[in-house]
Amino acid sequence: MSASILADHPGEAHWGSMAPRLNWLRAGVLGANDGIVSTAGLVVGVAGATTARGAIFTAGLAGLVAGAVSMALGEYISVSSQRDSERAQLALERRELETNPEHELVELTDMYRAKGLSDTTALLVATELTAHDVMAAHADAELHIDPNELTNARHAAAASAVAFTLGALLPLVAILLAPGAIRVPVTVVVVLVALALTGVLSSRIGGSRARIAVIRVVAGGAAGLALTYAIGRLFGTALT
Repeated sequence: MSASILADHPGEAHWGSMAPRLNWLRAGVLGANDGIVSTAGLVVGVAGATTARGAIFTAGLAGLVAGAVSMALGEYISVSSQRDSERAQLALERRELETNPEHELVELTDMYRAKGLSDTTALLVATELTAHDVMAAHADAELHIDPNELTNARHAAAASAVAFTLGALLPLVAILLAPGAIRVPVTVVVVLVALALTGVLSSRIGGSRARIAVIRVVAGGAAGLALTYAIGRLFGTALT
């Protein structure tokens, strides 16, 4: 892409500049949403069973720590597996380029021909890209991987853990600070507002419609809170 074209669209986001950040942004938003919902469900459920602030705090704190560790570990394992797969594909492609470069050039030409280029143009494009950076050309066209921007497991895990913790603190602080009589309603309002904000943020990252994302996440969160509160009331009363 030429400099003049980029200059004509200074506010437009391009995938090449966004890809490294989207990985941890996605993990962060998902982590925050998980922290809000799971911790809110836990403390609201306990609040349905008891009014003891100490019990609610202990349950919420335990859920926060366990959830943050679980999110970080799960994200690290998932992204590490993806990175290992990407590295294996790149290593295989590199061996094929070293052992059979002629076949790989034909393969690259066929890919561009399949995209609608004429035989002559497809061969020209494949030849020029091969001369410029053969590995990058095949990684992009064949594997859809940028060798210089592989997924980073540590970034994703850290973003997920921090975001989960921040999200979990909202319902925990809300239910501890609110007066006992309105403890649960205040927490529900705080949680639903926070979920609406994460819905807007996730829609911005994904380029989807904010209204649909907000309705989906708020409705799901409200249903989860209602269910956990009902379970707390039912079993708390029965056990007492």
